[in-house]
Amino acid sequence: MATIEPIRVRTSRGSGRAADPTDQAFLILRSAFTLAPILFGLDKFFNLMVDWPLYLAPWLDRLVPGTAQEFMYAVGAVEILAGVLVAFAPRFGGLVVAAWLAGIVVNLLTAEPRFYDIALRDFGLLLGALALARLAAGVHARRDRT
Repeated sequence: MATIEPIRVRTSRGSGRAADPTDQAFLILRSAFTLAPILFGLDKFFNLMVDWPLYLAPWLDRLVPGTAQEFMYAVGAVEILAGVLVAFAPRFGGLVVAAWLAGIVVNLLTAEPRFYDIALRDFGLLLGALALARLAAGVHARRDRT
């Protein structure tokens, strides 16, 4: 069975890795999962995009001390740290973001009202974060061999 090899375009500046689809996918996902958690985390402090405490499931609100907004401050801080982790250690950071998104999905599926549409979107993001972690492992392994 014949296989199709990706086209690798050599550039005059180096090995041509910038044209490698794997490296491009890695860069896209790493950028997205660095910026998005940081921006959403910052917004937990300002509620500019949305009133974040409305998305907190009642059982979770009863479980954690303080107000829902105070909990969102902690959520925001964790999200900012997760984005920074992805920037510096994407293999591990992608897994942390995926686990965090799994918690968000559970929260959204048990909130009142249920936020099925947002939970589905966040599940897709969870899969993207897992893909980032796997791509990071492959990209780093390839770089270690060269």
